[in-house]
Amino acid sequence: MPNGFQPSWCAFDLAGKGREAAELEQRSLVPGFWDDGQSARDAMQRLAALRSVIDRWNSLRLRADDLRGLVEIAAAEEEDEAFDADAQREFAALRRELEEQEFALSFSGPYDDRPAIVAIHAGAGGTESQDWAEMLLRMYLRWAERRGFRAEVLDRTEGEEAGIKSATVEMAGPYAYGYIKAERGVHRLVRLSPYDSAHARHTSFALVEVLPEADDAAEVSINSDDLRIDVFRASGHGGQNVQKNSTAVRITHIPSGIVVTCQNERSQGRNRDSAMKVLRARLLEIELQRRADQQEKLKGEHVSAGWGNQIRSYVLHPYKMVKDHRTDFETSDTAAVLDGDLDPLLQAYHRQAVGAEQEA
Repeated sequence: MPNGFQPSWCAFDLAGKGREAAELEQRSLVPGFWDDGQSARDAMQRLAALRSVIDRWNSLRLRADDLRGLVEIAAAEEEDEAFDADAQREFAALRRELEEQEFALSFSGPYDDRPAIVAIHAGAGGTESQDWAEMLLRMYLRWAERRGFRAEVLDRTEGEEAGIKSATVEMAGPYAYGYIKAERGVHRLVRLSPYDSAHARHTSFALVEVLPEADDAAEVSINSDDLRIDVFRASGHGGQNVQKNSTAVRITHIPSGIVVTCQNERSQGRNRDSAMKVLRARLLEIELQRRADQQEKLKGEHVSAGWGNQIRSYVLHPYKMVKDHRTDFETSDTAAVLDGDLDPLLQAYHRQAVGAEQEA
């Protein structure tokens, strides 16, 4: 067996997850289980999530057993170097996947396994910041593609000359919210401006919001009387109408003042559904923030979460560097990061967060 291969299966309570899955399966057979539709759906979603996790760990165990057997045969029969190279590649791939699954165990929050709503907003600075917001949108879409996540742009408001004023994306995949919640905050870009005739150095800002997707009914109750729904024609660059029919939807939640607009789909019904999904996520975030504020008051502490809390800088001139100010993680490969290679940054953030929780 290659040196250093010590799978820490004990880090994951596979038997415990299996018992929980078996209990849920038994519950689903009990008369009356389906009488409460929401409770039944929650239980089935939990069962599906458990089965997915168990299957991944069982697959890793079987691959490790197969690799061990192959290595033992190769050692006994003195196989050629090509066989040994194949075994080394499989070992490296298996170790990467094991580390990935062990890292996923840090996602223990109640919403970490849910889809995420990611909203990007250009900051002050006109075209510069709008172009930066579009660069961030591309970065997150590329990251989702790398991970095999489904990413759907629910809404996109174009800038006057270039870039975007804002965009909203739904991301779905294993622990989508758990991963991407690390991106919440202000992102700063320093570069030589392609929009400045003097080609001067500019600093741009964009705000990224990350929300867990809310359950349709159980967590967020919305009274239809509290909504004002307007429809209008979708617009493109410069605000010109790009459709003859009024398919874009704007929903205003009167009690909170939240306004959500969706115009990316050609169907008014689809845009309305997308807008309601974003509205539910924003209302859930308000409730979560309210609970967090109450806990902070009990602790006698207050942590500002305002616009000025810059989490990361992307410097393209006079040198190249991406630095996360929360973890001090740095890399000079700015091109890779902007092309979606975010995992090292995300992992550094989550490992620090887990360490802080353990110390507390």
